[in-house]
Amino acid sequence: MAQKQLSSSKKRTKKVKDRVSDAVVHVKATFNNTLITITDAKGNALSWSSAGEQKFSGSRKSTPYAAQVATEVAAKKAKEIYGVENVEVYIKGPGPGREAAIRAARNFFIVTGIYDMTGIPFNGVRAPNERRV
Repeated sequence: MAQKQLSSSKKRTKKVKDRVSDAVVHVKATFNNTLITITDAKGNALSWSSAGEQKFSGSRKSTPYAAQVATEVAAKKAKEIYGVENVEVYIKGPGPGREAAIRAARNFFIVTGIYDMTGIPFNGVRAPNERRV
């Protein structure tokens, strides 16, 4: 029985992604979860992660440690695949993972700016009626 030989043309080469040196880290910190998305300057997502994706569940999702782990995972992906070096951080929301996500991003990238994009109500919702006893 003759064995088949693999020709050299069958080898797979790893696809090289475009190099992106400057990126934007979007942090959405809610009371229940923290979402991290790393995009290029145009807004195309390079990598993302969340506390829930990292197997944190329930009240553990809303901890600073969960936000830190999620940021580290997204940062490793972006750095290895795209070669991201400099980032701007945009934070949105009142959750507990805000500062932890920034600290984790500083370990992987050079942070050039931090911006708070949390929405502020100009008038808000209607006030509740006065209670009648």
